[in-house]
Amino acid sequence: KGMPVSTTHSIIGAVIGVGISAFGGGAIQWGYSGVAKIITSWFVSPIAAGIVTAIIYLPTRFFVLESPNSLERGIRAIPIYFFVTALIGSFYIIYKGAPGTDASSLSIGTIIGICFGVATGISAFSWFFFVKWLRRRVVGKENVRWYHIFVIHFVKYRPSPSPLSPASVTNSSTDAEITGAIESGADCDAKLSAYAKNVDQDLDDDVESSEEHKSESLASKLLRLLQKIKYYALRGVRKDVRNLDNKDLANVHDAAKKFDDDTEYLFSFLQVITACFASFSHGSNDVANAAGPISSIYDIWKTARVDISGTAPVPTWVLAMAGAAIDLGLITYGYHVMRRLGNGVTYLSPSRGFSAELGTSLTVLTASKIGLPVSTTHCITGAITAIGLCNGNFRALNWKMLAWCFLSWIFTLPIAGLIGGLLFAFGSNAPNKLF
Repeated sequence: KGMPVSTTHSIIGAVIGVGISAFGGGAIQWGYSGVAKIITSWFVSPIAAGIVTAIIYLPTRFFVLESPNSLERGIRAIPIYFFVTALIGSFYIIYKGAPGTDASSLSIGTIIGICFGVATGISAFSWFFFVKWLRRRVVGKENVRWYHIFVIHFVKYRPSPSPLSPASVTNSSTDAEITGAIESGADCDAKLSAYAKNVDQDLDDDVESSEEHKSESLASKLLRLLQKIKYYALRGVRKDVRNLDNKDLANVHDAAKKFDDDTEYLFSFLQVITACFASFSHGSNDVANAAGPISSIYDIWKTARVDISGTAPVPTWVLAMAGAAIDLGLITYGYHVMRRLGNGVTYLSPSRGFSAELGTSLTVLTASKIGLPVSTTHCITGAITAIGLCNGNFRALNWKMLAWCFLSWIFTLPIAGLIGGLLFAFGSNAPNKLF
């Protein structure tokens, strides 16, 4: 169903279950130094992320989005947003200690100086190049591409192609037509849907016709096999996760205030950066929690001893495996959670998404630095809830969905603990001698 549960708390629950199964309940630290702190984070981390997100979003709403000349204000504010985002991102990367460097040994003054230098450079680039590109792309409606940003001062006038009419939407649309429609700013949802349906139909035909070609060459059979693999592997990528046509959410979306589309479009570029930033914070916390137990098990198997100091090394292959697994999960089943959190809790736009992702990243990275195992899922849910509350209308939130989310959080820890404990008990009590 795509419920946004926490991988962090799933792992912790499983470790608790195994500990109880192996040594009894007395081996678990139930106080605030252990389990109680984790339960506290269920409430603290979403609230903290929501507060940070509101601090980021409300000034953007009042000073940019609600301004009569919001587009011009947004363009002028873009370098400031780039400066703040780059400053925060570089500070946490360096302060946390970038792998392979001596960043963790630098003084706080040096780190801040480096971060201000990086942020100033990125902000200057956005002012001299990106702002000029935005004016031509958004205000002038020119057909400039992303790679023109670096040479925008030397690019001649590029008129946009004629918008596609709904009548021209057919299943035979090509990639070039789709690209032209998107870059011209045309409303091409119908064309995209028809194109996606056509792609799926072609792939289905390829899958079905493979049974009818027994006498094909080895190369052709291999090609059809690769097409099958690609078709099933990328099904999640082709899913529509916007959830805008859901009739059950129509009232929730209608209660949210909408702003100028062109102004919102400006924040889509910032949202790409904050999405990468959020992924970085996700790796520093949730994925690290998954890699920790595997590394400990591998260290015990390799050395035949238990490292009670808690400093077991993490092999590179464990990190690579964890990174590959999270990418695989995102591609195949990630669309379920995207639908739930994308527009399932409240109406989201690029400016709202930018604020929520940046607020989540700040909360998670701060928690990671102080050693608190918070959940990225909990934080982003709290951030999105804060965005909905900033509408000033309680009907702009899907409270039923939030209740299910919170209920799933509560059940995650004991269910994971029960499964982990039972599996360990089954393995540890299995016959280990052959007579």
